[in-house]
Amino acid sequence: MSNAEDRAKAIRNGDRRALARAITLIESTHTDHRADATTLLESLMPHTGKAIRLGISGAPGVGKSTFIEALGTQLIKAGHRLAVLAIDPTSAHAGGSILGDKTRMEKLGRSPQAFIRPSPSGGSLGGVARRSREALLLCEAAGFDVVIVETVGVGQVEVAVRDMVDMFVLLLAPAAGDELQGIKRGIIESTDLLVVNKADGDLADIALRTRADYQNALDLLRSTSPHWRAPVLAASALEGGGIPEVWQAVEAHREALDTAGELAARRSEQALAWMWSEVSETLAARLRTSPAVAACLPEVENAVSEGHESPTAAAAYLLAAFLAES
Repeated sequence: MSNAEDRAKAIRNGDRRALARAITLIESTHTDHRADATTLLESLMPHTGKAIRLGISGAPGVGKSTFIEALGTQLIKAGHRLAVLAIDPTSAHAGGSILGDKTRMEKLGRSPQAFIRPSPSGGSLGGVARRSREALLLCEAAGFDVVIVETVGVGQVEVAVRDMVDMFVLLLAPAAGDELQGIKRGIIESTDLLVVNKADGDLADIALRTRADYQNALDLLRSTSPHWRAPVLAASALEGGGIPEVWQAVEAHREALDTAGELAARRSEQALAWMWSEVSETLAARLRTSPAVAACLPEVENAVSEGHESPTAAAAYLLAAFLAES
């Protein structure tokens, strides 16, 4: 049996160490590693696709990690196996992960039924690591039936996250009045479930009012699906209140989309989007390392930066040089 077969078998058997090493392999940019990662993924594809895929986002300080830990603890008690792909911010100076560990979900990280993997964002769209899609599939192949992708914050991230999960959950903090205007309409429209967190103590009443305000706003917006209208819930990750209702909404969403055939259609669209994303990123990487492009790049960049040539014309010139070499 080859090393690749041994690795795939270990992952299917739920070997957490083998899973961690495999994710490190797919995150590598080394050419040989990429070839091994592709082979591994191909062998595991028949064992993927059965998990519930959740994307959870929210502004810094909203309590994402505490919320995920509370939800995850409940899921594990109910017999689920949970994988969390926590996309950490990437340091602008050192290039490494700023958070880089599991301390934000310490209790959940100690459970043998949970797997938490922090990964640096690498500066990719909205803080979503390029290989998060592949890591998600590896987790499914390892037998985790719920996979959560936790993202850095709110912004263009929704575009990337919705191309890899079944349901997108936006976590909100209790707010009042003009603070509600801080969340863009497009973000609200792309969300399948809104949860107002920290609905406890002095913030309990404010959280309920925030929930009502967002529900009223959602009633005026289009739904993400003809078969599902996003609800707004209030929860306390600290005290556990509302967490069961959040999971009930997740299950109801999955049942509604699965029954209508929309879940399968959404995943098919995501697979195609993933393919074209890989094509674009791979071509861009090869263009940057092209000798023909490297030879003319300084002159072209200088012409653009000094305003002597338009970016459009410069891009066409670089592409022509790359294609001529190919």
